[in-house]
Amino acid sequence: MEAVTHFVNDTVEFYKWGLTIADKRVENWPMMSSPLPTLAISCLYLLFLWAGPRYMQDRQPFTLRKTLIVYNFSMVVLNFYIAKELLLGSRAAGYSYLCQPVNYSNDVNEVRIASALWWYYISKGVEFLDTVFFIMRKKFNQVSFLHVYHHCTMFILWWIGIKWVPGGQSFFGATINSSIHVLMYGYYGLAALGPQMQKYPWWKKYLTIIQMIQFHVTIGHAGHSLYTGCPFPAWMQWVLIGYAVTFIVLFANFYYHAYRRKPFSAQKGGKPVVNGTSNGHSKVEEVEDNGKKQKKGRAKRE
Repeated sequence: MEAVTHFVNDTVEFYKWGLTIADKRVENWPMMSSPLPTLAISCLYLLFLWAGPRYMQDRQPFTLRKTLIVYNFSMVVLNFYIAKELLLGSRAAGYSYLCQPVNYSNDVNEVRIASALWWYYISKGVEFLDTVFFIMRKKFNQVSFLHVYHHCTMFILWWIGIKWVPGGQSFFGATINSSIHVLMYGYYGLAALGPQMQKYPWWKKYLTIIQMIQFHVTIGHAGHSLYTGCPFPAWMQWVLIGYAVTFIVLFANFYYHAYRRKPFSAQKGGKPVVNGTSNGHSKVEEVEDNGKKQKKGRAKRE
């Protein structure tokens, strides 16, 4: 018990010390004065993961078609705004794509970048709704370890990122990821419109590959910064590398089981997963959900 007490005290002291080097510009921004709101929302998310399936077990699934259309296209707009602000802000600030330290000044472009990164952090909390929609539609098989790991860790880690490094090289990964999410949620939004739209989002089959490339680029970018001695916090670079490696392993496992293990499933009527990390449409099953009657009773309306 004494060891636990010492550990807690040391953790508290370390956090207090960490606050002395945190970015003073963001300390009064919503959700940023304390980690408790972020941790509380994450705990509620995990609680819903346990309680949601039990609540829905003996109930008919919701269709949520209109809700998904509004949600997905709203996420397209939000992620496009984030990517646009990061690109324009970094260009105006003269950012380097290879090595860019954090500028903690109140320069208008630096604050613009920090604000865009804050919205990126907020978007990771909004993405918890992906899981909510899965469970309400009784797509329990979609709530994989990869899905939960991605959602829960991104929200917490980006609170840390905004608290200490809301600028500099942080813009690089957020710009790439938000751009990918424009494509991803764009596909899901079009798919939610109905089976007649299935032929238009031609990029769906490339989403997993693009995300895999993203993780490799992240590792290469952080590794280059460490190798060249870029004056960006080294601890953040190592965290990024370790985090990206976990995603490469999980995505490779997902890709193998979705595409390689059953290569003929699509020809036999199977519906391979398009993206294992997020949203209420990660399998190509929108035709069945939106355009055909369900076999086991009628789903609930919104």
